[in-house]
Amino acid sequence: MSTRVLTGITTTGTPHLGNYAGAIRPAIAASQVDNVESFYFLADYHALIKCDDPARIQRSRLEIAATWLAGGLDAERATFYRQSDIPEITELTWLLTCVASKGLLNRAHAYKASVDHNEAAGLDPDAGVTMGLFSYPVLMAADILIFNANKVPVGRDQVQHVEMARDIGQRFNYLFGKGREFFAMPEAIIEEDVATLPGLDGRKMSKSYDNTIPLFSSSKELKSAISRIVTDSKLPGEAKDADNSHLFTLYQAFSTPAEQAAMRADLQAGLAWGEAKQRLFTLLDEQLSEPRERYHALLAKPNDLEDILQAGAVKARKIATPFLQELREAVGLRSFAVQGADLVTSKKKAKKASRVVSFRDDEGFRFRVLSSKGEDLLLSKAFADGRGAGVASKHVQTAQDALDIRQVDQQLTVWMDNECIAQGPQYGSDALCAEALLELRAALTAE
Repeated sequence: MSTRVLTGITTTGTPHLGNYAGAIRPAIAASQVDNVESFYFLADYHALIKCDDPARIQRSRLEIAATWLAGGLDAERATFYRQSDIPEITELTWLLTCVASKGLLNRAHAYKASVDHNEAAGLDPDAGVTMGLFSYPVLMAADILIFNANKVPVGRDQVQHVEMARDIGQRFNYLFGKGREFFAMPEAIIEEDVATLPGLDGRKMSKSYDNTIPLFSSSKELKSAISRIVTDSKLPGEAKDADNSHLFTLYQAFSTPAEQAAMRADLQAGLAWGEAKQRLFTLLDEQLSEPRERYHALLAKPNDLEDILQAGAVKARKIATPFLQELREAVGLRSFAVQGADLVTSKKKAKKASRVVSFRDDEGFRFRVLSSKGEDLLLSKAFADGRGAGVASKHVQTAQDALDIRQVDQQLTVWMDNECIAQGPQYGSDALCAEALLELRAALTAE
């Protein structure tokens, strides 16, 4: 059975070394493995969240398409497309939006960072926050789930979004699957050594920080950029700490283990920073010279790039179009021509059961107990590891009448070994809390 791998890059700027090492290079390598179906795309709808310059977006789409192909992506073997050429993605985004919890989206890193920035500046928490930014994780979930990707190579800062895609996909399966799992659960894949490369100033290499090293710049421009990498003030002959060197981190991402060991030893022996930068330049210039030539040749023929992407869109839609039709029917968006017969012959729907769902967020491993309506009855605390969460979840599901459930200020809490391991929503009255207790007991008995 084949594994589906999917990733994309937002089209808001010129590709840089961080894009290449963290996403493009591992994705291209994965596409060459047997029994792998690869889906790689230009995330141009995501670009609209960050950029309102049409010329920049159009230029970036061209440059990133050329980068993938120059880097060695085989468009015949992989499915290579623009996000905006697949209308099924945006329709699925709406279907998923209708089941995604606002509380889940409230926890997204990008949104929380915007809120924190606004509050620190004394502004309204949502000042300048668009619905595009807030619901970004839902669009990303649609990117992943429309093709039922099994593995998603991402930078560490995007792992949370893959976890959210799992959560949203699970909820859709629960509400509409009737025993069928429409969506596979994706797994985030990170190359630990190069997941996030530092830029010229030591922060994450990002167009937002203007600290990038363009991927296919000329040799002269590459050398100039590398010369601006921030280093410490240690002089030639003084020992340097490779593990705390941004320059060495970049070198490590493109060198062999033997080259890394040699560079580390030479830095410890007092290698001058200027010489270390020269080594990094030589390494990168040699590796990038051939793809650089292919890149500029592709940029000179935009019509050829367009043909490749249109062919990729056709391949992608052969999968997405029939799948979306199944999803439309699952939620009730069906043809009237067959609905009448279905209404006559259909049996009464089985009542949905309550369930316990395990997941991971940015604070740790958790589980929640959902009612038959899909509403939260309990949310666990964050556990440091999956084993701890699993033990607590199993206890909640198997303790039955021995389960220690307490009411604290019109809120239900669950205790194990004298520790609160989960709590319910805050209710408005003791009567509502009592009703919730009955529903919780019934739900756990059903489990």
